[in-house]
Amino acid sequence: MPKEGQQDIKPDTLIMVRDLCKSFGSNHVLQGLNLEVNRGEDIVVIGGSGTGKSVLIKCIIGLLKPDRGTIYIDGEEITYYNEAKLNEIRKKFGMLFQFGALFDSMPVWENVGFGLKQHTNLKDDEIRDIVAEKLAMVGLKGVEYLMPSELSGGMKKRVSLARAIAMEPEILLYDEPTTGLDPIMADVINELIIQLREKLRVTSIAITHDMKSAYKIGDRIAMLYKGKIIEVGTPDEIKNSKNEIVQQFIQGKSEGPITRGE
Repeated sequence: MPKEGQQDIKPDTLIMVRDLCKSFGSNHVLQGLNLEVNRGEDIVVIGGSGTGKSVLIKCIIGLLKPDRGTIYIDGEEITYYNEAKLNEIRKKFGMLFQFGALFDSMPVWENVGFGLKQHTNLKDDEIRDIVAEKLAMVGLKGVEYLMPSELSGGMKKRVSLARAIAMEPEILLYDEPTTGLDPIMADVINELIIQLREKLRVTSIAITHDMKSAYKIGDRIAMLYKGKIIEVGTPDEIKNSKNEIVQQFIQGKSEGPITRGE
C-alpha cells in the first residue's frame, strides 16, 4: 500500500516537493513550497537573489534538511533519510555548481572522474576513457592533464558539466549555470544543457535569474517568491503571465510589488 502522499504522485512525476519549509534563524527562506518535475523535463526555477533557489536544490539532493515537508524522488520519500541512504539516492544526481567547484590541486581528468573514483571499482585507465568521452560531449578534447588554473571560465563550466554527467545520472541540477560568463559562452552552455537532455534523456532542474537562459532551456519555468512557487508555466505562458510579480521580475523593472515588499 502506498504511503501517505505517494498516492498523489502521477506516473510521469520524477520529483515531487510538498509543503517544503526551511528557515535559518529568523530568516524563513522556504515557506510551504510545492513543485513537481516530470521525467525528461527541464524545469527552470527563477527568482531574485536570496529567495531560496539554491536552498531548494540543496534540500532536493539532501545537502540540507528541511524543517517541514516531503521530497519524493521516483516515488521514494527521501526527506529524512540518513546519510548512508542519501548517498545511494545521490547517485541518481549530477550537479553543476554555480562556480564550478573544481578541485584546484587535481588535473581535469581527476576532477571529472572524482565520483567514479569514489563510488566504483574502475581502474584509472577505465576512468580516463570515460572522462575523455564526457569531455568530448561538452566540446572539450585534449584537456585531461590541464589544471583548473589553466582553464578559462567557460572551460571550467564545461569541465564541471562533464563531471556532473560522468556517472550517467538520471537527474541533473544546475545552480546558476551561466553566472560569470559572457553572452556568447552563456549561450554555449545553454546549448549544451539542451543537447545533454536529448542525448542522455535526463531530467533537469536549473535555477537562474538569467531570463534569456530560462526561456531557452526550460520546458517549464517556476517563479519562486517569498518562499513559495507562485506560478509555473511554459516560457510563453510566463512571458504572458498576468501576475504583476512575475512580470516585474522577467522584465527587470525597478518598481513593482517586489521592490515595494508586497
